[in-house]
Amino acid sequence: MASIPSCTTHLPFTSKPQKSPSFSPKFSSQFLGIQNKVGWVRPCRIGPSNGSRVKCWFKFGKSGVDAKGAGIYGSQSRDDFDRDDVEQYFNYMGMLAVEGSYDKMEALLSQNIHPIDILLMLAASEGDKPKIEELLRAGANYSLKDADGRTALDRANEEIREFILELSVQKA
Repeated sequence: MASIPSCTTHLPFTSKPQKSPSFSPKFSSQFLGIQNKVGWVRPCRIGPSNGSRVKCWFKFGKSGVDAKGAGIYGSQSRDDFDRDDVEQYFNYMGMLAVEGSYDKMEALLSQNIHPIDILLMLAASEGDKPKIEELLRAGANYSLKDADGRTALDRANEEIREFILELSVQKA
């Protein structure tokens, strides 16, 4: 539950105010605000400009709470991953800086391996648990081999290997 406060900014009025105490706003523009006899009043935040408070409820996904149902995280399928995702992950994890070239990535992409499985191999070698979980939920196969005959499990350390196998059992 989010509460969005509203405030107004009073800008100084340069001519002398009139003596009448009544207030009759005249809308000059929805962007400028309203003009009264004292000066300009301009809203400075979203929400109603009358000073009241507004409560907003945001619902994501089918049940209103999960990011997967909302399509924000983890809702991708196997075919939603492509070559660009591999390159972006390679760059994001700093592998280009370490490797000095895209040769390792290009070697994996030149084989007949789906990009999601390449991503799993890279994530397993980096120990990136959130990415591994996302990829396994999307349908990545941890038993596919690269040109050297290594799988994602072979690339991972013991902790990540157990993590991958545990997630695979949960999924099944």
